[in-house]
Amino acid sequence: MDPYKVIIKPVVTEKAVAMIENENKLTFIVDRRATKTDIKRAVEEMFNVKVEKVNTLITMRGEKKAYVKLKPEYNASEVAARIGLF
Repeated sequence: MDPYKVIIKPVVTEKAVAMIENENKLTFIVDRRATKTDIKRAVEEMFNVKVEKVNTLITMRGEKKAYVKLKPEYNASEVAARIGLF
């Protein structure tokens, strides 16, 4: 799957920003057909980081949300700043 089609948009909510700062996690809305491996590969390729873990869920709106935890040597705040969240 093309990495630019896997990730639809970043999530910018109070909870998502707190996760960036406290847990080194980024939150994205992703394609419903994307697997955790697809999401991991897409984030690593698009943002030049290493991913430790991916958790997913389906929202009440029917969207697939992914919580992506980065490895400790990478900073989620820097990635968020690069993509314009801050």
